[in-house]
Amino acid sequence: MVVMNKPYAYAKMESEDGEEVKHRRAQFLIYKSLQKADGRKRPSWLRVKMFKLKIKIGRRLKKGFSLFSSKHLASLIKSCKHLLHAKNQPNLHSIF
Repeated sequence: MVVMNKPYAYAKMESEDGEEVKHRRAQFLIYKSLQKADGRKRPSWLRVKMFKLKIKIGRRLKKGFSLFSSKHLASLIKSCKHLLHAKNQPNLHSIF
């Protein structure tokens, strides 16, 4: 850096290499992530247990819902079965 004779004057900086800029940025990001990790508290065991329980309940509900919907769909198909075989039946609308 060049020192200027004028007070409060800007000094001309040398241009930086691209590799140096990447290295400095990487160091900064590592520093920030380490700071964030230090500031974090360890979750309580009760909170972790509750989270696992929520996942377990959600899986059971999802599985139960899929079983319900497949049973419901099967019953709908069985109830509408007569509509699929209507071509074999005589057409009552043409008689009246």
